[in-house]
Amino acid sequence: VTMTVIHNLGFPRIGAKRELKFAQEAYWKGETTAAELQDVAKALRARHWQNQAGFDFVPVGDFTLYDHVLDMSVTLGNLPKRAYEGGGDELDAFFRTARGRSPLDKGAGVAAGEMTKWFNSNYHYIVPEFDANTSFKLNPQRLLDQIKEAQALGVKSVKPVIIGPVTYLWLGKSKDDSDRLALLERLLPVYKQLLNELAQAGAEWVQIDEPCLVTTLDKDWRQAVKTAYHELNRTTPKILLTTYFSDFGDNLNLLHDLPVDGVHLDTINAAGEIHKLVDLLPATKVISLGVVDGRNIWKTDLNRLLGTLGPIRDRLGDRLWLAPSSSLLHVPVDLDQEDTLDGEIKNWLAFALQKLDELRVLKKALDGGRDSVKAELDANAAALAARRASTRVHSETVKARVKAVTPDMGNRKSPYATRAPKQHAAIKQPLFPTTTIGSFPQTTEIRHARAAFKKGDLSLADYEAAMKKEIELVVREQEKLDLDVLVHGEAERNDMVEYFGELLDGFAFTKFGWVQSYGSRCVKPPVIYGDVTRPEPMTVRWSQYAQSLTNKVMKGMLTGPVTILQWSFVRNDIPRSTVCKQIAVALSDEVLDLEKAGIKVIQIDEPAIREGL
Repeated sequence: VTMTVIHNLGFPRIGAKRELKFAQEAYWKGETTAAELQDVAKALRARHWQNQAGFDFVPVGDFTLYDHVLDMSVTLGNLPKRAYEGGGDELDAFFRTARGRSPLDKGAGVAAGEMTKWFNSNYHYIVPEFDANTSFKLNPQRLLDQIKEAQALGVKSVKPVIIGPVTYLWLGKSKDDSDRLALLERLLPVYKQLLNELAQAGAEWVQIDEPCLVTTLDKDWRQAVKTAYHELNRTTPKILLTTYFSDFGDNLNLLHDLPVDGVHLDTINAAGEIHKLVDLLPATKVISLGVVDGRNIWKTDLNRLLGTLGPIRDRLGDRLWLAPSSSLLHVPVDLDQEDTLDGEIKNWLAFALQKLDELRVLKKALDGGRDSVKAELDANAAALAARRASTRVHSETVKARVKAVTPDMGNRKSPYATRAPKQHAAIKQPLFPTTTIGSFPQTTEIRHARAAFKKGDLSLADYEAAMKKEIELVVREQEKLDLDVLVHGEAERNDMVEYFGELLDGFAFTKFGWVQSYGSRCVKPPVIYGDVTRPEPMTVRWSQYAQSLTNKVMKGMLTGPVTILQWSFVRNDIPRSTVCKQIAVALSDEVLDLEKAGIKVIQIDEPAIREGL
């Protein structure tokens, strides 16, 4: 009997109640020991493996105390030398690389490793450092220990997850401008040794993540992929080559002759390549399709998906594996915890645990027929139909406004040369005006006032009075420093995206929808579920108050549409570009209202514009 294989690429590490964050921070402060931190980590891993019961392969090594790329640097013996300067053990060196200090360090610590975005996601990794003399030395203990741990808990089919050699070099930076690719020759023997040790520890398959294959690679990098996998083919375990976040594009033809045992495709972002991959790969290779969205929180349309998968399953038989599109690191852990979320919206969502359930239903339907999971499929269809029909999702007014946006609106009425003298006359600034980018620190006073207001211990009037006091403090500070264009410091804003999301219609907020941004920093992205509108001005009152305190020019401050889009869970029933336009239209109303209120300079913050391109 042909059975569909289901597996997972990775599970969120933070814990359903952010247990890892609190354990990390207590350890860093010196309030707990390394052993206590490891106990929390061990308990989380055990729970997460239990959550994945019934899966044919369960990931091991996807858990980390800070970052999985940094873990790979440890495994390859490639932490920077400065990480060992303060003494201590491997954990101290690990945290020094991550954050510049370990609990041992009383002084200034060392320079932390550079941190940057993991592809186009909002997760940040610690950049590996190389130079011409970099050497590698295998340190497999973390992975071997976790395999043993999983086996002791009865997990039979462990699938270690590692970052591939080409992606590891691609993600890193050369500190002396030497060629990173020249290190491949030194790196591959360590990878071969690692793969053989993983096989000896009981791993039949190893998931090797090579997401650099969804980027544009020049001929040298493409050659490196061929070299690497022909070399790694001489090892014992079977290799599942894994990519995510986009399609292979020009790199697809590399796969035909690559000596790997299986390939994973993110079908949420590369649906057009499913049949190309099925046609391309020889009949000996496994094809893993990422069919449940690992990056977003909407329920999967299971009935429609089964219609797509049926013929592929008939063709591939047990060569078909199903998984989430990427690691579930990018979604919150458990929707069932959400006891305050609007019930109608909650019924449209799926967090990590619910996504695992969706895969279990797909497996049963493909193996035992749809009738074997009729109740689950009917409930799924009803939830999706309710979302499509909901009057809260669609607004004809918004649609009409977005439709009315023309390319010509992107052009200013007059050239800069005409505008500049008028602007100078209107706001009379020196040749090089000084200003600051925006938000001042959220002080203890601000945080206490906000917490008291949320609990109901502080009235709205008293809360606003407290925020006004903080605004006045920063205005006076900037006047003392003799800045020319002032900011109000954004004391009233809890977060640069959440603040606007709470004041716009079409956004919902979760209570436990945390995802890891980096290390112990977790964020709770808003959920954009419907057409976006601005019921009333959001910042005008605060900007006017701030302007009333000074004769200097006060900037209005807004978060831009691309950043709001990138840092939210975005609805998937219309194009992202349309959602972005809706937010832009709502913000343009705010700009016009600020202008009417006499605010002469408006700053729009777009820190996420690059990843959103």
